[in-house]
This record gives sequence, C-alpha cells and structure tokens, in this order.
Amino acid sequence: MGRIRLSVIIVSYNTRSLLADCLASVAAEPRPPDEVIVVDNASADESVALVREQFPHVQLIANTKNRGFAAACNQGLRAASGNFLCLLNPDTQLFPGALDALASFLEANQKVGVVGPTLLHADGTYQHAAFRFPTLPMALIDFFPLNHRLLNSGLNGRYPLTLYEHPFAMDHPLGACMLVRREACADVGLLDERFFMYCEEIDWCRRIKQAGWAIMHVPGARVVHHGGQSTQQAAGRMFVELHRSRFRLFAKHYSRRYQWAARSIVTVGILWQLAAQLPQRLRHFRDQIHQDRWQSRLRVLALALRGEN
Repeated sequence: MGRIRLSVIIVSYNTRSLLADCLASVAAEPRPPDEVIVVDNASADESVALVREQFPHVQLIANTKNRGFAAACNQGLRAASGNFLCLLNPDTQLFPGALDALASFLEANQKVGVVGPTLLHADGTYQHAAFRFPTLPMALIDFFPLNHRLLNSGLNGRYPLTLYEHPFAMDHPLGACMLVRREACADVGLLDERFFMYCEEIDWCRRIKQAGWAIMHVPGARVVHHGGQSTQQAAGRMFVELHRSRFRLFAKHYSRRYQWAARSIVTVGILWQLAAQLPQRLRHFRDQIHQDRWQSRLRVLALALRGEN
C-alpha cells in the first residue's frame, strides 16, 4: 500500500462536544488531511456514536476499555498510512491551513523530525507550546513558585513568547498537537505505553532528538487549545499519574543522583501541601473533593518514598 501525505490521529475520552468541534475544524482545512483516525478510549458520552453518525469518513477505533493515552495513540499510529503523522487532542480547533503549514515545513526541512504549532487560548492569547526537557529547578518551581515571574521563565522550561513569531528549535512541543515525520518514528519506535498519561511526548521527543532529528516550532500553524478537558474528569487520579509518569521518565533518561533529588523535592513538596491542607481537611472531613485531593497526594508521597515508577 502506497503512502499518503498526512494522517491525523485523535485520541478521545468523554469529550464529545469538543471532539465534534475538533473534527469539524479538521474537515474545514483548505487542504484536508488524507486520513483521520479517532481512537476512543471507552467513552461513556456517545463520542463513538457522534463519529459514526456525523463523521462517517473518519476511521474509528473504539476501545472497550481505557487503554491510556500512549497506547491509544500507538493504535492510531499503527493504522495510519501517512508520511507525516499528526497527534491531535480532541480539545483543539485548527485555524485554517494549520495542518498544511506543519506538513509543508517538514517537506522543506528534511532534518526536522517533529514540529509543533502556535497554541492559543480561547480568547486568542498565546499559550506556551514549546518546552525544554525537565530539570530540577522546574520540579522545585512546580511545588514552590517563589515568584510568579518564574512560572513563565526559562528556569521553568518555557521559551520566551516573543520567539513564537518565528520558527525556532525546541526540546519538545506540548502534546496537544504535534506532527512527526514517519522516518523519525521508524528510527525510535512508537510511544512508550508504560506512560498511561503524561510525559509520553517528552520521552518520544527525547528519543527522536537523540536519534539526530531536530524539533521545531512553526508559527504559521495556529491551533486553539482548550486544555485539560479529559484529565479534569478525574483530577486526583491524574495528579498521581502525572508524577508516576515523571518518575518513569526520570528513571529512563536521568542519572540516579537526579532521580534522588527529584524524588526528594516531590516528597518535601507533598508534605508541604499536606500541611497546608490539614486545617481545611479537618473542617471538611466528609467532603469527598477534599478527600480525593488528600488521598492523591498521599499516593504520590508513597511513590516518591518507595522509589516506584
């Protein structure tokens, strides 16, 4: 079977209305992708029926259980036939020409393996879309944001928003939208399915960069990203999965000394958060929301102390 130019893979989980808007924006592209694949992770909100009824041209893979984001992406990647493979979140909407701008950039730059677009909030303001690989200062700022200016600084892994007006090299894009060259994917393999949620794109990009490919931001591609719509449905569990994935990423790519330091920061940070929550916890002992928040932090603390990934 011959290769086509561009495949889009969307993994959905209980985001029916956003998925509809996302697929509509993909279909409205001046040069639509040759192939669109939706992998649904056992949604309970009629997402599967939506795709079948309103977007019959879309290839649908309907899982009977939630396999996790990385595993579902790999299902789509294995089914895709494109020379360029786009992972697109269902909580995104494309500006016209976004996908073509990303694909055209890869066509013009043969040493680039991954590209990411400009991401915008719903109000049109810039959203950080390019990041450096994790560092210990980033872990520290995550728990102890001593100054609000640090949150958007290079010390916290962010690139200046002024760079977003021109193409620039980065460590990795936000996984909400990224276009990968098939050859780069073939060089390093698919996403690591041990990452149930979070950090899978960081691990993938690290492997792709280590294989000699460049990773670039493309300002001509613009995408609205609503953000966190799937993960907000189980915030406590996702907090645990975030740190489990981070520990797994550190174990895979970082030194033992770095891992020890990162776990120590998380341990101190969680203890500090628990101490800050304690008065509220006592006042709202029967409140399930507070209980979920409390228990999720205890689970992360256990992961950090036991050295689990």
